[in-house]
Amino acid sequence: MNVWSPGTVRRLAAAVGDPLAKTVVRLYEDPRCPVVLDFESTGAKAILAQTFRRQVRTEYTFASFKDDRLGVDGSKRAVNALRAAPDGQRFAEYHTVLIGNQTSVEESGGFTTERLLALAEQVPGLRGEAFDTAVSTMKYQDFVTASQAAYRRT
Repeated sequence: MNVWSPGTVRRLAAAVGDPLAKTVVRLYEDPRCPVVLDFESTGAKAILAQTFRRQVRTEYTFASFKDDRLGVDGSKRAVNALRAAPDGQRFAEYHTVLIGNQTSVEESGGFTTERLLALAEQVPGLRGEAFDTAVSTMKYQDFVTASQAAYRRT
């Protein structure tokens, strides 16, 4: 179950799961961070399983601190694409694909628009004019900036 909850955490978090779940797990992630990859490869699987069993709701606040340190924009592009994914109800699946491909993407130049669109091919039903345009034009740049600011405040 995928739910984009624009009202959650002042429109700065992607919420996945039952909006009425009593337990909320808040995750703070940069899609390019290797620590996030380690977490998503281990403990996050249990959280996601509970999310899909409607026991918890998982809220993701995204950061792009790796970009700031490296002088690039791959994290920002990935966060923008993740924000675009819920429009097609495919956030959780796309998130899994992006994080799962983090190492190979980092070794080959980072999250570019072309790579983000190619990875979206692995999620049935995600690619389409609205998603592709949002990714190509950085439609959710305001969300990316605000989410990074929320991450810093937290």
